[in-house]
Amino acid sequence: MVAVLLILIPLLSGLVAFFIKEERTVKGWSLFASVITLLIVLYGIFNPQQLSYDAAWLPTLGTRFSVSLDGMSKMLCLLTAIALPTVFTATFTNMYQKPSAFYALMLLTQAGLMGVFVATDMLLFYFFWELALIPVYFLCSIWGGEKRIAVTFKFFIYTFIGSLLMLAGIIYLHAQTADGSFAIKSLYALHLSDKEQNILFWLFFIAFAIKMPIFPFHTWQPDTYEQAPTAVTMILSGVMVKMGVFAVIRWLIPIFPNASMQYSNIAILLSITGMIYASLIAIKQDDIKRLIAYSSIAHIGLMNAAIFSHQQIALEGVMIQMFNHGINVIGLWVVADVIEQQLGTRKFSQLGGLAQKAPVLAVLLVVMAFANIALPLTNSFVGEFLMFSGLFQYNIWMGVIAGVSIILAAVYTLNMVQKVFYGKIVDATTHAKDINSNVQWILAVLVIIILVLGVYPQPMINLTKDSVQLFFANR
Repeated sequence: MVAVLLILIPLLSGLVAFFIKEERTVKGWSLFASVITLLIVLYGIFNPQQLSYDAAWLPTLGTRFSVSLDGMSKMLCLLTAIALPTVFTATFTNMYQKPSAFYALMLLTQAGLMGVFVATDMLLFYFFWELALIPVYFLCSIWGGEKRIAVTFKFFIYTFIGSLLMLAGIIYLHAQTADGSFAIKSLYALHLSDKEQNILFWLFFIAFAIKMPIFPFHTWQPDTYEQAPTAVTMILSGVMVKMGVFAVIRWLIPIFPNASMQYSNIAILLSITGMIYASLIAIKQDDIKRLIAYSSIAHIGLMNAAIFSHQQIALEGVMIQMFNHGINVIGLWVVADVIEQQLGTRKFSQLGGLAQKAPVLAVLLVVMAFANIALPLTNSFVGEFLMFSGLFQYNIWMGVIAGVSIILAAVYTLNMVQKVFYGKIVDATTHAKDINSNVQWILAVLVIIILVLGVYPQPMINLTKDSVQLFFANR
């Protein structure tokens, strides 16, 4: 029942939030619901009983409400459960029109994300895939920036096309199963011809590549991250992009193993191209949100490349890096939101000397910046080391080219820190103040996670070990 509760609590809490009129009350309610969800995830991790549930859902279609928590699901549900209270606390003082609708949609997004990570029926997985996306459309189009309508429309078109391709593939796979079901075991047992695998592989890969996003399916991402409310961007960047990475590991490669091996070089080359391209673009940015957006493309590209290297050490790195990237990028978005809310700008050219006015914020950001470039003793170091090790084992030249992104990441990340926090105080930062206690506590917790997992990542490796073994057993 744990997996069911992870969906049910944010779903029901979100529906209740629609009817809460007072802004502070709906904020408190949403924070309370998200903390309860986090406690349930922790209970599921430390008490591994009743982590699966199966019941009739749409029997005429051959689909069941089948959910389960393995190591990878636990890790991603933990990330999702940490993300929502982090976002709600860090942005507690932010003001929104129609706050009840805003917070309700945020909770419904969490319900969809949890469903994606626990579903073991492919039609149910698709249902939650859409449930996670639909609230985001409204969050971006109603509460976004000046260009929100055009940007959200582009986001909708990309994701809608990807969803249609995936749905077509799901329907075909269902017709091929021996028992006429969408169950993951039935799909894993399929013996598809090479031609079928080749066609279906691209239907699913494009859908998942759009969500991550992987070059050249990435163009919706920077604009959406820039125009979306920062609270929404935190969820998009920290958690939602992991839907695509998760889906490649859970569904794509185990169902289409031959096609995955055949097209590995293409998938890796697209990923590495995106890593270098996004890193170079990030260096030229004058906007904090766009820099973080392009940085995210580079980090996700490395994860996808590592998966398609088909090396166990690389997949172990991907598992822990999905969690670590989420923690790091949410922390960076919190800093971006603090700066924008207080100073009214995100432009590097309009900022400077902020460390003199906000020393606590500066110290916390420097730790997260070090994590973003995978400095030793930060959480990202181990994950990236494992991923690059697998990539080098697969092809040394691909590993070398991908490794250039490490240098580029240091350039754009440290450039951001220097321009925003150091140098002379400028007009925009003259009256800046240090962060409030809410943000201090949130960033401090994130920094503790960064340092603890940087020194001792073994618990996360142990948590996801069963998923790594299952992945290679089903190849």
